Amino acid sequence: MKLNYTDQGAGQPVILLHGMFGSLSNLGNLARDLATVYRVISADLRNHGDSPHEQKMDITSMADDVVELLDDLDLSAVNLIGHSLGGKVVMQVALNYPSRVAKLVVADIAPVAYVPRQDAALEALRAISDIEVNSRGQADSVMAAHVLEPETRSFLLKNLMRKADGGYGLKINMSSIAENYGTSLAAAPAGLPYSGPTLFLKGETSAYIQSKHQPRMAELFPNMKLEVINDVGHWLHSENPVEFNRRVTDFLS
Repeated sequence: MKLNYTDQGAGQPVILLHGMFGSLSNLGNLARDLATVYRVISADLRNHGDSPHEQKMDITSMADDVVELLDDLDLSAVNLIGHSLGGKVVMQVALNYPSRVAKLVVADIAPVAYVPRQDAALEALRAISDIEVNSRGQADSVMAAHVLEPETRSFLLKNLMRKADGGYGLKINMSSIAENYGTSLAAAPAGLPYSGPTLFLKGETSAYIQSKHQPRMAELFPNMKLEVINDVGHWLHSENPVEFNRRVTDFLS
């Protein structure tokens, strides 16, 4: 699949991948910082942003999408950085194609299978995908029944696009995401260990990386280190972008 991407800066290449329900703009702050030294390619995952839609959606296929992008750009080995779902994808790239990865940064996700659970963000997006939406305010009101936090709703509303008839629809492929959310997207990356330098960044108040996950992290990524960013949760890159960017930059350099 040909992913939508942006390309900025010059130097050693870095690929940035966003999380679930996001787009390439999510790591824009980091991209701008890195682009002063590196060539930064930010991509929309399949079924997100302006990338193509496909009903098949699993971590291996999404990893193959990234390698196809590397091939199209004639890049042999790159630094890979991914948050949440994007973190799962970059881990799978490293496990399947270790020679294509120079360094790996995984933000607030572990290589484990997460227990499927009801997700308020998924329900909110489902709710507006099932109705005719005429304004952003209407979409926000509908989502408020599922998601209380205005900041989270604002993030989700970035998926809203104006249609030719003047109404609004979703950029993301809700059909595929809803079908695979609790199955293939909840599955763990797997493969032979990747021995390259790996940084896991955890948000202090987030439960996505726990002590019980660390043996598996060390098994699959034996040259790993885990760092914790204090006073932030799962959205560590937006809650404390200065510290997040510093940790990533220090590791890459």
